[in-house]
Amino acid sequence: MTTRPRTSLKTQHFTESVIREMTRLAMQHGAVNLSQGFPDFAAPEWIKEAACDAIRGDVNQYAVTWGAKPLRDAIAADLQARHGLTIDPDRQVTVCCGATEAMIATLMAIVDPGDEVVVFEPFYENYGPDAILSGATPRFVRLRPPAVSDAGGDWSFDPNELAAAFCNRTRAIIINTPNNPTGKVFTRDELAAIARLCHHWGAIAITDEIYEHILFEDATHVPMATLDGMADRTVTINSTSKTFSVTGWRIGWAVAPADIAPAVRKVHDFLTVGAAAPLQAAAAQALRTGAPYYPDLRSQYQARRDRLIALLERAGFRCFLPRGAYYVMTDVSPFGFPDDVAFVRHLVTEIGVAAVPGSSFFRDSAAARQLVRFCFCKKDETLAEAGRRLARMAELVR
Repeated sequence: MTTRPRTSLKTQHFTESVIREMTRLAMQHGAVNLSQGFPDFAAPEWIKEAACDAIRGDVNQYAVTWGAKPLRDAIAADLQARHGLTIDPDRQVTVCCGATEAMIATLMAIVDPGDEVVVFEPFYENYGPDAILSGATPRFVRLRPPAVSDAGGDWSFDPNELAAAFCNRTRAIIINTPNNPTGKVFTRDELAAIARLCHHWGAIAITDEIYEHILFEDATHVPMATLDGMADRTVTINSTSKTFSVTGWRIGWAVAPADIAPAVRKVHDFLTVGAAAPLQAAAAQALRTGAPYYPDLRSQYQARRDRLIALLERAGFRCFLPRGAYYVMTDVSPFGFPDDVAFVRHLVTEIGVAAVPGSSFFRDSAAARQLVRFCFCKKDETLAEAGRRLARMAELVR
């Protein structure tokens, strides 16, 4: 009798990416892809030229494992200039293959089996599997939406529920601000409440800040590391992907306290060795010269947000107004579908628009049976075509 090989038990606790599955379905059905968060417009010419210059200049071999020095210097200088943080680029910065690798490298560096990691839900779909792969048990705390009619409201958590999620096994908490998928921007008071719990329980804050430049109205990004006493217990993750519309470059980084960074660097080294050297050179130039670019980025994305929300509302969707990032969560209950998965499958096959079922962002799918996420990092022509197709949905709510 032959014993069949098996896969690891930990992989049985999560599925493949629903977001990337929706992109495949969009391609299969010729749908407008408003599911996966990558721009369909060109990256700025100047950053592409910087990458080409680096390649032509023969920056084509391995960079230092934890990142080329010009990029580490640029990351530290940027944090000093914009947020007043003093960072040692030689001891605290680890350049990774995107923020995704920075997150898993950080968790694997700080978490042991039996530890717990607090995660807000709805969450970016990688966070739960990342905790499991690193051997931790995720503890979820619910972000609750404002009333759809409350244009100034934001998703919020119950401080008592958050406090109850911490215990002597809590090793870390993951905070994504601005948030994917909700567009929530955590306030200074909310971050201070989280910081107090981190201090009390000796936990590390891991902050995913890749949308920090995509903010709307009066929203302000507050880095957790700038709060009193948090620079020594925060790992800040960021990347070039969303800010500079180069999601395929996979250049991200983790900025950690000097006593934590060596562990992150060791894990990163054996995961991927290093990120693409010429693209690191281009990323360094982007950070050094990006300041005049950020206000225009913000205004362009606010215009795209407003355009997509108008199209969705005209088609019968109820929209939660995002204050940052480039996603819109919607309530699809007016359309009468049994759940979010049935809705998005109808949308992609019959209407020709791809979105993401809200349940992919929740531990309990029942909590999101009528929630669907759209992204608006798309050309005006793309949004217009999506609106033309979505208009057919209005017939279902008349």
